[in-house]
Amino acid sequence: MLETILLIVSVLLIAIALLQGNKASDAGQIITGGNDALFQNMKERGFELFISRLTLVLGFVFFIISLILFIG
Repeated sequence: MLETILLIVSVLLIAIALLQGNKASDAGQIITGGNDALFQNMKERGFELFISRLTLVLGFVFFIISLILFIG
């Protein structure tokens, strides 16, 4: 039973991670000197916030189920 739930959570976690925006493009501004976005307060809102929190919850559930299966 837990193996099936773990499989479903892992597939959902992969799908949700692929839906997230590319945050790595902001790191390239350090090398190129992107001073225009240096002091901007960029908060996640709406769908991005939901996806970010859902990824956190699914990751936590994945960790807990994996730990239970390892110990048991």
